[in-house]
Amino acid sequence: MSIVGKNPIEIPDGVDTKLDGDMIRVKGPRGDLSHAFPKGVMVVIADGKILVERSSDAKKDKELHGLTRSLIFNMVNGISQGYKRIIEIKGIGYKAQVKGSKLIFALGHSHPVEYEVPKGVNVAVDDKQVTITLSGIDKQLLGQVAANIKKLRVPDAYKGKGIRYAGERLKLKAGKTGKK
Repeated sequence: MSIVGKNPIEIPDGVDTKLDGDMIRVKGPRGDLSHAFPKGVMVVIADGKILVERSSDAKKDKELHGLTRSLIFNMVNGISQGYKRIIEIKGIGYKAQVKGSKLIFALGHSHPVEYEVPKGVNVAVDDKQVTITLSGIDKQLLGQVAANIKKLRVPDAYKGKGIRYAGERLKLKAGKTGKK
């Protein structure tokens, strides 16, 4: 048995789960999500818990057992509590602002950089325009949006200017030293 896959998933109050063949649907106070699980994996809902089981000990089934359980757990957790990702912008003149469903960045280029935020992700920028808070119910989508935003201006190795996750520590390189 997979260490992750054998753990049951508790269904919190206010969250409704349904099985439709090889599809699980989760509805709750923040929205609804669905996921199609693979053929070698079975999902059972009983006594307020979701159990993920595999049909055989084939290598592929073992691989998908824990993954399916983690994806379903992330869905249930996102519907009940939600996820949040904080991004910081470091650098003189670097800033961001929200206009409708677009994030507009000033990142030291000759032009502003626009990023279209997909549906399902809420964006908030603080008053100083250097901290971006992303929130949503889909953990995978939220992480992908945060990674795409970070790719717009990867932190510099010498001064650390750029876009980074909150709390991310960078190991800066030493610059050149002058002649003595």
